[in-house]
Amino acid sequence: MKSSNRLTIFIALAMILGIFTGYFVNISYSGNAGGEATIKKFADNISILTDIFLRLVKMIIAPLVFSTLVVGVAKLGDIKAVGRIGGKTMLWFVSATFISLFLGMILVNLLKPGLSLKLPIPDSHASSGVEAASMTLKGFFQHVFPDSVINAMAHNEILQIVVFSLFFGVATAAVGEIGVPVIKFMDSVAHIMLKVTAYVMNFAPFAVFGAMAAIIAQKGPGILITYGKFIGQFYIGLASLWIVLVLAGFLVIGKRILFLLGLVKDPLLLAFSTASSEAAYPRTMEALEKFGCDNRIVSFVLPLGYSFNLDGSMMYMTFASLFIAQAYGMHLGFEQQISMLLVLMITSKGIAGVPRASLVVIAGTLSMFHIPEAGLLLLLGVDHLLDMGRSATNVIGNTMATAVVSKWENALVETPQPLVKEL
Repeated sequence: MKSSNRLTIFIALAMILGIFTGYFVNISYSGNAGGEATIKKFADNISILTDIFLRLVKMIIAPLVFSTLVVGVAKLGDIKAVGRIGGKTMLWFVSATFISLFLGMILVNLLKPGLSLKLPIPDSHASSGVEAASMTLKGFFQHVFPDSVINAMAHNEILQIVVFSLFFGVATAAVGEIGVPVIKFMDSVAHIMLKVTAYVMNFAPFAVFGAMAAIIAQKGPGILITYGKFIGQFYIGLASLWIVLVLAGFLVIGKRILFLLGLVKDPLLLAFSTASSEAAYPRTMEALEKFGCDNRIVSFVLPLGYSFNLDGSMMYMTFASLFIAQAYGMHLGFEQQISMLLVLMITSKGIAGVPRASLVVIAGTLSMFHIPEAGLLLLLGVDHLLDMGRSATNVIGNTMATAVVSKWENALVETPQPLVKEL
């Protein structure tokens, strides 16, 4: 059995075992004297497994993104190639973002998941505890351009790392022979980081077990049905978005899109079970190269996608914002909803490194449209379950984007050669 298949099985088993473990702890201590404290202590301790894994993944991201992107840009050869590929990439990103937001808006208006709640408007001083995102143009650009690349790497600000890497890669190509040793060095670093990634991924099943055991122990199995209608309808929306993205990929790539979906099953499962699309980044890169995508295109498009092409998060933002408005009986006209869509399209860019990024952007949008920010409390309890789906969708969106741009650039090998063993 291939190691990738073994990892998939282990992750799936860990998820099931985590649910049962969390359920056992929940029913054993709920309602007992001191039971809540015991459950909280258990959840805090078991989630250490997840915290360790996610910290290890974050340890990998900055050097991996920097090295692969520099090599990819430098090998493209000149600024014209970078501009051409960047233009095609942004065309896909903007189109996919708009479709994700618009599809979320349509579905929440059709399904109306919030109407049944009929909540009273809360006190104006009520707070969700989530700080709103900066809505200013100045704040956006300050977030995009780093004042220190070391600081950007220390805080895993992916977009800022991408900006510096683009400058560094173009400059490395521009100096000619002098830059060749740097490119070779960066290429070696990228290969080493992929090997480190293989070691880290072996810890993934333990992280998945800890994540599921902690959430079920604290919230109980009831969390799976308390907000069942909203969760179910949101996942219907994600499924619809998957269909749209895969069909778009099929129109460009053809039947081989099914082979690609098979290759990315591991990163999809990893992103879903850990609720982190970052956790799936290294394995997604490996899968795309196995599919036949030029490693220069992969190294260029995929890091950009993690800041500009979070399709699952985009759908969630319109879906959740309008759900909260419906819950309070607030009607937003078509013009207001389109305005909200455009605001979300702009303010969401480059915020991938912010904790609970989707909630932060939603908080800012709610205040702009005079929707009670306290409505976010309706979502906080199930945000982890929602984040699982949108993280996996972010991965499929970036996978499709990279494969399509590779095809557009005639850089997709029809019969890909396998990667060097154990890379």
